[in-house]
Amino acid sequence: MAERGDRGGEQAACGHDSYRSPLASRYASPEMCFVFSERYKFRTWRQLWLWLAEAEQTLGLPITDEQIQEMKSNLDNIDFKMAAEEEKQLRHDVMAHVHTFGHCCPKAAAIIHLGATSCYVGDNTDLIILRNAFDLLLPKLARVISRLADFAKERADLPTLGFTHFQPAQLTTVGKRCCLWIQDLCMDLQNLKRVRDDLRFRGVKGTTGTQASFLQLFEGDDQKVEQLDKMVTEKAGFKRAFIITGQTYTRKVDIEVLSLLASLGASVHKICTDIRLLANLKEMEEPFEKQQIGSSAMPYKRNPMRSERCCSLARHLMTLIMDPLQTASVQWFERTLDDSANRRICLAEAFLTADTILNTLQNISEGLVVYPKVIERRIRQELPFMATENIIMAMVKAGGNRQDCHEKIRVLSQQAAAVVKQEGGDNDLIERIQADAYFSPIHSQLDHLLDPTSFTGRASQQVQRFLEEEVYPLLKPYESVMKVKAELRL
Repeated sequence: MAERGDRGGEQAACGHDSYRSPLASRYASPEMCFVFSERYKFRTWRQLWLWLAEAEQTLGLPITDEQIQEMKSNLDNIDFKMAAEEEKQLRHDVMAHVHTFGHCCPKAAAIIHLGATSCYVGDNTDLIILRNAFDLLLPKLARVISRLADFAKERADLPTLGFTHFQPAQLTTVGKRCCLWIQDLCMDLQNLKRVRDDLRFRGVKGTTGTQASFLQLFEGDDQKVEQLDKMVTEKAGFKRAFIITGQTYTRKVDIEVLSLLASLGASVHKICTDIRLLANLKEMEEPFEKQQIGSSAMPYKRNPMRSERCCSLARHLMTLIMDPLQTASVQWFERTLDDSANRRICLAEAFLTADTILNTLQNISEGLVVYPKVIERRIRQELPFMATENIIMAMVKAGGNRQDCHEKIRVLSQQAAAVVKQEGGDNDLIERIQADAYFSPIHSQLDHLLDPTSFTGRASQQVQRFLEEEVYPLLKPYESVMKVKAELRL
């Protein structure tokens, strides 16, 4: 994210008279905000300069222990005002911080950034930040899955009306529907973990990625240049570094990272849209606090504001993928600088947005409220029509004619539908069947034939198998953080 000439110098003042990103000031967690903070970035730059100096010393360059110790002692001693003034003069953020670090490390000033290019600190810091941001997101996503798994298990057997095209369809169960949400999130968890673990360090590569400056420092010793790259990579905690880079690591990495975050956004948007629709049907609601106000004009309202927030921010998260796609496509040769300003915004915003929607979705999933009586009533309205085939089969077993029975039920169904659609009444098909002598052979069976649990197929068994075989094993590495509750900011 760092390069020359794309910052205006001194940071704008914060407070009520200046714009502040709502992601940082209103929504995202303090931990995620800190990972993308100026302090964390510039402290990591200094750490990278220290690691480079330590490795160069180990490999024989004339760097003293005193210089190393001076750098260690000043990692956190950052004069932000001085750095801003330096950048205003130099129009180069990295050199501004080289000078600022050198000011508090006068003995080490001569060897800070030795052989390196700006992207040594800029790109490597970005990769460290991405890795740490993933480490904050992964347990949060695991906790959401865990809460929803508890919800699905508890309601695995509770029949509910299924919808296709948002039209009444066959019954499912509340728990089975929840597993549709969980399955998408499990895919997200696996993909985020894979990309996090596959992140590679840019390493120590020099101005155009050829390592020429380091080859000169070590007087043509190719093996020492290789060792330097490996040593700094290991100090930064990465298993491997790119062998090939230009001045920057390939911006395809940013595409992959934001693509997966956008995919997570799509999952959350779908889940929270379902919850919003269920809230309208009065079958399920997100948590609603005692003092919470749903509407300034309508006191009775209980708006699904948490789910709406998730949908709103998820839309923003999904659109951010366009930034790295376009940035990667226009990186000329070894690099251009038109990536820098863009990446400062889109990478941070993507993780802060993902952090916010996961915090919010965890809060929702910890307090979902189900209304079984409302669900039961809606089933009663639709189930008689769905049960007609079972009624026909029962009549045939009792000696009736399939075609005659079909015609009888067709006529009664049309009459019942007219009561529902034209008169606004309840579905009275079963009452009509009970009043018709033709169906007397099966009148005693109607309660059994209309038992909702007989219409949910293997839903409850699918829930149990899915949780045991796919969900719980996936969550096992995160068991130690499962008890953490979600804390919403505003």
